Amino acid sequence: MDTTFSNVPTTTRSFWIYNNSNAGLRLASVRLENGISSGYRVNVNGSYMSASSNYRLYDIEIRKGDSIRVFVELTSATTGKEDPQLVEDNLIFTLESAKEHVVNLCGYSWDADLLDALHISQDTLISSTRPIVLKHDIQIDSMATLTLGAGTTVYFHQGAGISVDGALHVDGTAGHPVILRSDRLDNLFDYLPYDRTPGLWKGVIFNPGAQGCIEHLDLHSSYNGVYADSSTVTMGNSIIHNCQGAGLYAVNCKLDIVNSQFSNTLGNCVDINGGDVSFNHCTFAQFYPFSANREYAFKFDESWKPFVKLHVRNSLITGYADDEMLGIPGSDSLKNCFFDYCIIRTPAITTNDSVRFTHIVYEDVSDTTMYGRKHFVLLDTSHMIYDFHLSEKSAAINAGDKSSGTSHDHDGTLRDSIPDIGAYEFVRKETEK
Repeated sequence: MDTTFSNVPTTTRSFWIYNNSNAGLRLASVRLENGISSGYRVNVNGSYMSASSNYRLYDIEIRKGDSIRVFVELTSATTGKEDPQLVEDNLIFTLESAKEHVVNLCGYSWDADLLDALHISQDTLISSTRPIVLKHDIQIDSMATLTLGAGTTVYFHQGAGISVDGALHVDGTAGHPVILRSDRLDNLFDYLPYDRTPGLWKGVIFNPGAQGCIEHLDLHSSYNGVYADSSTVTMGNSIIHNCQGAGLYAVNCKLDIVNSQFSNTLGNCVDINGGDVSFNHCTFAQFYPFSANREYAFKFDESWKPFVKLHVRNSLITGYADDEMLGIPGSDSLKNCFFDYCIIRTPAITTNDSVRFTHIVYEDVSDTTMYGRKHFVLLDTSHMIYDFHLSEKSAAINAGDKSSGTSHDHDGTLRDSIPDIGAYEFVRKETEK
């Protein structure tokens, strides 16, 4: 039954019992060995094992060549332990011959802080090694600040998220990031956990006037990752990955973002509409696997609001498409937008501007065998596992600008005298030396 939060029902699992013989057979009894104490609930061929029957069923016939189906759920009790604990029971099938067949039921129960919703009306620190599970939104009032401490993981139910009118501070570290994710711990398929699929929770919304100070955040599998309207957000050393909407969607915001990864979204990985915006040493990677109608790795738009500035430095913009960047000018024709020391998967003719695009490497889009994936360590689309650290084949190695670069990368690794482009500094493994 995989892992489940204590006191939270699992999804229903099932298995079949086949009679492959040439004669009918009868199960004299089926019983749940530990009864109610283990938390398992069982239905055999449409009959529920209840307390009134002492968790036993009798005289179940399976005709020759036929089968029956067994359904199992688990709601485990609180364990009092920090780590997930094994919860077992046995389903015992007894034939009329008195021969027994045993099916072991097992799952892991994980104690969590289960909250219906969370209303932050005064400055609050949440720092916990226990999972925090939210059924509905976290709402942060305009005069309040919520701080999430290093190592805290918040699990959101479908439709839940964070709505910020005041301030959200994320104080993760390289070794103990803050994780915002879905509460689904089970698998969509045997090889694919729900945690690797998008659109499972709402994401984070910064409403007008809100503020965000974010360090070492891992946000994934939401609808929009971060949606910001007329707000101020600083972000460092963070990951927004696998969203069904946009990774970062911002309108008329003040943004300062460094050493961060925005990857694999059905909408644009980053979609910026006006404002005062700076990106430095960021990776924008558009390899969303669930639809061929994915949008761009990086989109900037001045048709709604003008840019006070848009500066993108030492950053990698790439993906599956021949063109992974889209700029939509307003009346001032993007005059305050500047890209410097970047690798961009877009034809050079689409920019044709040596003033606002300086020290740019334009990817060879004729290389359709590797697309932009040659930059990265791992793109396993079969199992939806991605590692956007640089591979030794990447042109981003030693292509950045030390004068404008950061001293350390996303992981805290010291950058070389000639830094690498993107969120990660290439580190050659011992086996490669």
